[in-house]
Amino acid sequence: MKFTTLCYIEKDNQYLMMYRNKKKNDLNEGKWVGVGGKFEEKESPDECLLREVKEETGLTLTEYKLRCLVTFVSDKWETEHMYVYTSTKYEGKLQECKEGELKWIDKDKIYDLPIWEGDKLFLKRMQSNEQFFTLKVEYKGDKLVKGE
Repeated sequence: MKFTTLCYIEKDNQYLMMYRNKKKNDLNEGKWVGVGGKFEEKESPDECLLREVKEETGLTLTEYKLRCLVTFVSDKWETEHMYVYTSTKYEGKLQECKEGELKWIDKDKIYDLPIWEGDKLFLKRMQSNEQFFTLKVEYKGDKLVKGE
């Protein structure tokens, strides 16, 4: 089992998204996702979040909120617990990312992009300002077969 963080940084009714197109053997290749990544040894979720956002964007989060915990189950990949955050406050200048293309995307346009079907479930709940929640999604290959 692996543990990861994912962050949707918000500005002007947009999310900062990454089009995953630069990393080899990337299970997210060809998809738009938030920024984040895997925990390192002895990291807390918040520590992982701050490190990953800084590494991928050059930005330092000054305020953030844990929105949900998503469990991804797949017949193809390792089970993953993903801590999903949002942030509206940060410092620094956006930099180029070696894992993908960063772009500000209007929140209502995200669903037109190639994103994981399970991501749509938690994004809609977050956009409705639902407080903290958990969600389990199950995939067979790239196809969502169950989402609680």
